[in-house]
Amino acid sequence: MGKSRCSSEFMVRAGRQSPLGRQGGATLFFLSLLLLLLPALPIASATFTGPVLAVDLQGPITPASDDIVGAALQEAQAGGFSAVLLLLDTPGGGLTETYEILRQMEETSVPVIGYVYPEGAAAWSAGTLILISSDVAAMAPHCIIGSAQPVRLSPLGEVEPINDSKTSNAIVALIEEKARAHGRNTTASKEFIVSNLNLNADEAKKYGVIEYIATSPEDLLSQINGSRAKNGTLITAAAEVQYFQPPLNLLLLKLLSDPTLAGLLMLVGLYALIFGLSSPGIGSEAFGVVALALGLIGLGFNVNIGAVFLLLLGVGLILAELHSHSFGILAVAGLICVIIGSILFVPTSFPQWYVPGGYQQSMALAIILPSLILGAFLAFAIYKVARARFAQPVLGHVIGEGAEAIDRLDREGYVLFQGEYWRAEAEDTIEKGEMVVITGKNGTRLRVKRR
Repeated sequence: MGKSRCSSEFMVRAGRQSPLGRQGGATLFFLSLLLLLLPALPIASATFTGPVLAVDLQGPITPASDDIVGAALQEAQAGGFSAVLLLLDTPGGGLTETYEILRQMEETSVPVIGYVYPEGAAAWSAGTLILISSDVAAMAPHCIIGSAQPVRLSPLGEVEPINDSKTSNAIVALIEEKARAHGRNTTASKEFIVSNLNLNADEAKKYGVIEYIATSPEDLLSQINGSRAKNGTLITAAAEVQYFQPPLNLLLLKLLSDPTLAGLLMLVGLYALIFGLSSPGIGSEAFGVVALALGLIGLGFNVNIGAVFLLLLGVGLILAELHSHSFGILAVAGLICVIIGSILFVPTSFPQWYVPGGYQQSMALAIILPSLILGAFLAFAIYKVARARFAQPVLGHVIGEGAEAIDRLDREGYVLFQGEYWRAEAEDTIEKGEMVVITGKNGTRLRVKRR
């Protein structure tokens, strides 16, 4: 009892000494009430306004595709675009490149719209995975998606499915999670992998795989106006569609990344290298090394390392031309290496090198133009060397030509021939100023006789 009374007295005294008093209690009451009501208050939502950046993803998904998508996403984020529109028309591609594109789509703050376009296009395999992972999924009429089971080439060159449960289960889990995250049909997404399910635009919308069917990008932007994506609202009713123009190095990388061209470069390079090593001096080994380097870059080898290698190889081949007799073959191969290496090495990535397209072109010209000037100089030098090598011997032009004795030739003296002084040997005595005929040449001396 005593302890309780002491505690009560302490609480009363503490209440009397509190600087807040009754006003402080009221303040605490209203603060508590505000904290309780705060979650129910409406929170201002972000809006995505401005033009839409369209990226054309036609053809296989290659190592260049993820670079192009990454550059477009960074340009859209830095340039104030409301969304990125991926125009899909692809038979599929590499899993590694597809994973990289999905990672970039997940990390960017700009909404990504997947759109299978134009009418009659198809987004199979990797294209289906990219579409389902988009913030907004749409298809043009008469388009197809599906057939996403991973495959590989057999030793006989035939396409066979990958039945490895580790690989298949990982892809199934990935596509299901992407579909679940965007509120799409997880069952159909799984069937794309397990059963190679294919759906047209109407079926995909019916089964909840996509949200919209649109005949054109403008029609699609009109339909998705006001929809939610990336915790914001898309305002795209009157948005302008601007098409992403990849820089020169990415265009070259896209060309090299074509599986057919990359494989052909590897094959030609290998045979040219073998032929050049078996028959030295022809120069095919130089072209073999260049073709192999380009083929490796196209197959996914580090572009920066490949560009530096090509630059060093090009300089080496040009220097080798100065000490060889390859009639310009090494110089041409070296010049090709320098130009291609320069194009691939142009720093145009975003946002570290986020500059207007015109300035990017100026940067490319600043690197490529000296190579072209060097090539023109080498071509002129090679032409002069070839002309000198294949020209008729000078002796054949000298014999029978006329000259003038500039002093008295008493068996020996000097004559003037084509504006130059030559020491001459005469068959008999010739007076100064007389015209003579060249009958032969002995080292640096001309043999002459009176005309």
